[in-house]
Amino acid sequence: MSNHLSAVTDADFDSVVLQSDKPVIVDFWAEWCGPCKQVTPILEALAAEHGDQLTFVKLNIDENPATPGRYGVISIPTINVYVNGELAKSIVGAKPKAALLKDLQQFATL
Repeated sequence: MSNHLSAVTDADFDSVVLQSDKPVIVDFWAEWCGPCKQVTPILEALAAEHGDQLTFVKLNIDENPATPGRYGVISIPTINVYVNGELAKSIVGAKPKAALLKDLQQFATL
């Protein structure tokens, strides 16, 4: 876990993610998920580069099953973008950095 991607839980999801004043990128992941581990360094790099415009957090689905259920997360990695408390975009599966940047460019100046 890096200092760029803080952990979020079922308990603090609403306050950290839904009440944020800027778009929040939530990485739904699990320890046993290989593709999740491939995405983590990409998200850490994006957080380091664009953390002033976007908030990046990780939610472990094994430790926090309520939130993924609430948002219909059935495959991981899933990267959801929340804007003003609403789910704005869902990106399912591991993607290279360039593809993730393309998916996220509507939410910030990347």
